[in-house]
Amino acid sequence: RFAVSVGYWKDPYIQYFVRQAKERKAPEINRGKLEWEWGHLTCYYARVHGVSYLIKAFLEKTECNCQIVNLGAGMDTLFWRLKDENLLPRKYFEVDFPMIVARKIHNIKSKPPLSKPIMESHSGDSLLIDSHSLDSSRYSIVGADLRFSSDLEEKLKKHSLDVHLPTLLVAECVLVYMTPQQSANLLKWAASTFPMAMVINYEQVNMRDRFGQIMIENLQRRQCNLAGVELCSSLDSQRERLLVNGWENARAIDMMKVYSFLPQADVKRIEALEFLDEKELFEQLMQHYCICWASRDSSSL
Repeated sequence: RFAVSVGYWKDPYIQYFVRQAKERKAPEINRGKLEWEWGHLTCYYARVHGVSYLIKAFLEKTECNCQIVNLGAGMDTLFWRLKDENLLPRKYFEVDFPMIVARKIHNIKSKPPLSKPIMESHSGDSLLIDSHSLDSSRYSIVGADLRFSSDLEEKLKKHSLDVHLPTLLVAECVLVYMTPQQSANLLKWAASTFPMAMVINYEQVNMRDRFGQIMIENLQRRQCNLAGVELCSSLDSQRERLLVNGWENARAIDMMKVYSFLPQADVKRIEALEFLDEKELFEQLMQHYCICWASRDSSSL
């Protein structure tokens, strides 16, 4: 929300899910901390645009005759933004822990700018909503634990998942919190369930070097353990985990590379928002996150 309020990108819906960030202190007070924050905001900017680029490429390729499954979606606002751009897939699913889902549904029910677009896109029978799930004809939120794919599949099918439709699965900083075996099971399930599918994974990379180790230590100090960090050792390890679990044509690039691909006029605009001389920390941060993607039925996708 802070990145949106500063002007990094537009998202009129995030205000309904996330409280206003506290004001930041002036740059001269703590320059090192500010550079770290600037790096993260710009990394978020590259992430939002990089993931969005791939999602829109999939929607264009399938002419929106597809479904999206957003894994560990949290308070993500993509459904509303796609609707505004007239780019909704046939069905958009979100999955997260029941506690997170309950919070999101409460916000949707209590805020008309969120509930109205769902009603507008809905057709057919009455919309189903309870404390842990929401199901309309175009948008569903499912409370489930991604570590148990049989339970996940059952719940998605209850919400009209169509395994024969081209399917895009999106996971942003999700798989790294699962053990390698748990994330492998999820990726294998997806690869074997959908004959035509694509997966996008955004998470850490190059975590074996000194900078990566410092990132891990900082997270551990906050009782946040990355159970799957061993698979984030390199771009090759990220690609390999997709290939060995049934996916084809896997690719992975770090966020510095993504940043270099973004429209340069917009990059100049965001760099002018909070100008800082020292780019080294930013570049290190960007080299420790990546976007990976892979498909099945690659002759078509």
